[in-house]
Amino acid sequence: MIQRFIELGEGLSDLYELMELSRCNKERVQHLMAFHTIVKDRPVTSLAVVMNPTAEGKFQAIYVCREGVPNPNILENKRYSLFQETAEELGKTIIQMDVKPSTMFPEKDLYYQHLIAILRLNHYILPLQ
Repeated sequence: MIQRFIELGEGLSDLYELMELSRCNKERVQHLMAFHTIVKDRPVTSLAVVMNPTAEGKFQAIYVCREGVPNPNILENKRYSLFQETAEELGKTIIQMDVKPSTMFPEKDLYYQHLIAILRLNHYILPLQ
């Protein structure tokens, strides 16, 4: 099985795209995630949608808006509220976890491999097959 993060961006329009992907593929949405971290002394959150694997090819996409939203546990904000509304609309609970910032890794791919390992260890996605 191939599990891959697909980064959309950090802006508000990217968040709208993430929410629309969730709504249009609600039968495929497995989890909605919020990864909290600190980047340059700023508490930020990455919002992600974990899709169920495709039937053909066994590909599992994880769409993400990386570190572009203020941490809602520190500062309430409209971006997270919109994501929360989408979760409620889909009947999902946002899974929150604290992670290392992407800036600690020399390459973005290593950061995403790290997150995939965390998701596998916590049984949010299937183990390596």
